[in-house]
Amino acid sequence: MNGAAAALDPGELIGVADILDGGRLELFRSGDDYEILFEGEQLMGSWSSRSERALATLACAELAGPAPRVLIGGLGMGFTLGAALAVLPPAARVTVAELVPGVVDWARGPLSHIHGRSLDDPRVSLVLGDVHDLIAERVGAFDAILLDVDNGPDGLVTLANERLYSAWGLRSARDALRPGGVLAVWSAYPDEAFGRRLRVLGFDVSEVALDGAPDERNHVLWLAVRQH
Repeated sequence: MNGAAAALDPGELIGVADILDGGRLELFRSGDDYEILFEGEQLMGSWSSRSERALATLACAELAGPAPRVLIGGLGMGFTLGAALAVLPPAARVTVAELVPGVVDWARGPLSHIHGRSLDDPRVSLVLGDVHDLIAERVGAFDAILLDVDNGPDGLVTLANERLYSAWGLRSARDALRPGGVLAVWSAYPDEAFGRRLRVLGFDVSEVALDGAPDERNHVLWLAVRQH
């Protein structure tokens, strides 16, 4: 997701998706460009996908073996999923957790040309629900967990997202990974405290800064490898 202010002005509102604990996401179109907003704050723009794709390619580059198991938290515009499918082997399995049903409707409707056939790929399972719950339920189930949830570790869209990035939530993510598995987290901004929290919990952490679209702050990816 992107943390810039709305870039399409005024644009055409073409979709509204209710968030389960209040608020709504709005989908705007301006020419060939699309963006998703929450209360006037841009979460994602179709013209800027480099860091979302890198979240998948950098994490998947850490994986070995013919049949990795990957969990993606947040469908968005499908850039992370598409990039993962492009590099994962045929026997891989990818679970996508999306909390907002309307985002899935957009993927099969007005944004279908962006998503392509990713959701129909036989390697993909889509779960409508909170990625936090999947992480807590599936101990030792994944080789990689990719989180593009909210705008970063502070829970812009819903405060419940903060539990993913708290010490307790990160311990759950660590437990859901197999030894050597990687937790990859996307953020619209740097967060030194979050990086320290990952290290305290025993992850081997790499932090990658990527240029955003013009007039945006650099996006940040954390690649945190479970050591044991």
